[in-house]
Amino acid sequence: MKNNKTYRFILSGGGTGGHIYPAVAIADELKSRHPDAEFLFVGASDRMEMDKVPQAGYKIEGLWISGIQRQLTLKNLAFPFKLISSLWRSRKIVNTFKPDAVIGTGGFASGPLLQVASSKGIPSLIQEQNSFPGITNKLLAKKVNTICVAYEGLDKFFPKAKIRLTGNPIRKDLLQVKHKHSEGKAAFGLIHNKQTLLVLGGSLGARRINQLIEANISFFEAQDIQVIWQCGKLYYDQYKQYNDLKNVQVHAFLNQMDLAYAAADVIISRAGAISVSELCIVAKPVVFIPSPNVAEDHQTKNAKSVADKKAAILIRENDLDTDFQTEFSELMSNEEKQKELSKNIEALALVNATNAIVDEVEKLLRNK
Repeated sequence: MKNNKTYRFILSGGGTGGHIYPAVAIADELKSRHPDAEFLFVGASDRMEMDKVPQAGYKIEGLWISGIQRQLTLKNLAFPFKLISSLWRSRKIVNTFKPDAVIGTGGFASGPLLQVASSKGIPSLIQEQNSFPGITNKLLAKKVNTICVAYEGLDKFFPKAKIRLTGNPIRKDLLQVKHKHSEGKAAFGLIHNKQTLLVLGGSLGARRINQLIEANISFFEAQDIQVIWQCGKLYYDQYKQYNDLKNVQVHAFLNQMDLAYAAADVIISRAGAISVSELCIVAKPVVFIPSPNVAEDHQTKNAKSVADKKAAILIRENDLDTDFQTEFSELMSNEEKQKELSKNIEALALVNATNAIVDEVEKLLRNK
């Protein structure tokens, strides 16, 4: 899309990496198409986006906002004040920055910002990562122009005419993972002809997955498997002792995710929307252990949508003690099953998601 105008974009979303990284991927693609464009991110002032977005090279403003706790708590008493404060601050940000389009990727900070932008008639788009939408995006659906989704069937929640099935934005370096197997094993100092398990619990970590891996260290050793274990920064001090073992390496965070994926033969993962989308691109056999502690149990829904297509194995946390070793042993010993899972999960990949979403943003700019 060629235009002499210098565009200004606001992107809002955060709270977790699952909302932040899609926003950054969309901004990067917009920047590649419009090198002179100006960008501003808006997030929650006490959440991880305040660090992660500047690391990606973008300016960010914070709102005093958080979600309503599901349990009765004193924090909920502050919510009305936080909402009023965030709406006022969002109005000031929009009036000062004067964006040509506003993009939300979920998380509570995107609610006030997109509410203000859409009320002013500024072209607006939300990107819903999950198979079951979060409350913020459900509330915004009637106000925004376009809703980009990663799963079919979301017309139960959103106006059908606004929905575009694009997939979730993923990092471009993951597209080359297939060709980096040897490079990945070398980067992590792994034995090349030995099966490698990659364990992912998200940037903060997953307590139940960490407990599972710790309880099965001897089991993995007996199966002659080497383990890359991303335990999360909250749990690193608790599990770093296992770095002393020959075939286990524990990481708080994995900075070279493409090489970690490339090194793996099998992956154990939570089922956050972005993780699921990345794993479809990576096309390795996956055991999903969804978190039951997220809104509307959406991780289980994400994982089930893949497992129902014979593209992954789903084990619920409650079933780990009885089912994990049996299911995992069968997978590791059955090469045909591994190939089937890899082939089927790759068929679900939407590799051009970021481009498709930015195409929708550009349509809004043209129709402005």
